[in-house]
Amino acid sequence: MPSFDIVSEVDLHQLTNAVDQAGRIVGNRFDFKGVEASFEREERTVVITAEAEFQVTQMEDMLRSALIKCDIDPGAMDTSEAVTTGKLVKANVVLRHGLDSAQCKSIVKKIKDAKLKVQAQIQGEQVRVTGKKRDDLQQVMALLREEDFGAPLQFTNFRD
Repeated sequence: MPSFDIVSEVDLHQLTNAVDQAGRIVGNRFDFKGVEASFEREERTVVITAEAEFQVTQMEDMLRSALIKCDIDPGAMDTSEAVTTGKLVKANVVLRHGLDSAQCKSIVKKIKDAKLKVQAQIQGEQVRVTGKKRDDLQQVMALLREEDFGAPLQFTNFRD
């Protein structure tokens, strides 16, 4: 029976590329010359450091555009408030990974409300959808792409 998994993941290698790319943009920009500004990545957290709060906001936008170029959905970003420590301002950007139980339940509910001939079951931080026909599974994918569940969705492990 054909099946696929619905997940919300961030590729760490692409995240590294996006952070490096945003760092190069900061290094080349005229308004950041002579300014202490940097991006630091630790697992799924990016720490943005600059001398002023408006610079941190600009750097968030640079990171967002770099994530888009590296095929990472910026909807996975959770940005904290900027905190001033001494002469520097820091903000943490956490990239969400996995679906929480409320999101999984809403996905399953949406699939069941559509009355398609598929079964959806929650498996940890992902949802597995199985059906008899590939067309039904593709309808589920199209249905879920239209909705916003608070996290970017990817469809993986498609089996025939």
